[in-house]
Amino acid sequence: MRTIVLISCAKNKQSHKAKAKDLYISPLFRKSLAYAQKLKPDMIYILSAKYGLLDLDTEIEDYNVTLKIMQSDEIKSWAKKVLEQLAAKTNLKQDHFVFLAPVEYRKYLLPHILSFEIPMEGMTIGKQLQYLSE
Repeated sequence: MRTIVLISCAKNKQSHKAKAKDLYISPLFRKSLAYAQKLKPDMIYILSAKYGLLDLDTEIEDYNVTLKIMQSDEIKSWAKKVLEQLAAKTNLKQDHFVFLAPVEYRKYLLPHILSFEIPMEGMTIGKQLQYLSE
């Protein structure tokens, strides 16, 4: 069983093309990435509202898309794409997934994943930042 960490994208980004791990500059994203790296997982991916599943080193342009304003059918379509991308890189039934992402980014993924944890479930942004700093 491998461990895969999934981090949601962030609104605050660099204004130029950059590797995904460097594009997102919000404190929550930066701390989530640092926390994920401390877990020493087998893989870390970013859940991008625009691109779906992103490798940390994939170069992308700045964009302004969020799941928070999408209709549920659009989010379901996005989740279907992400599940296809995940299935190509992971084993949805055998690997263990750690979600560092809000409910919009995980609710349609979770029914297809057998083993997962959501360490910051139900926490406010402030509590998440505090948790990630400890």
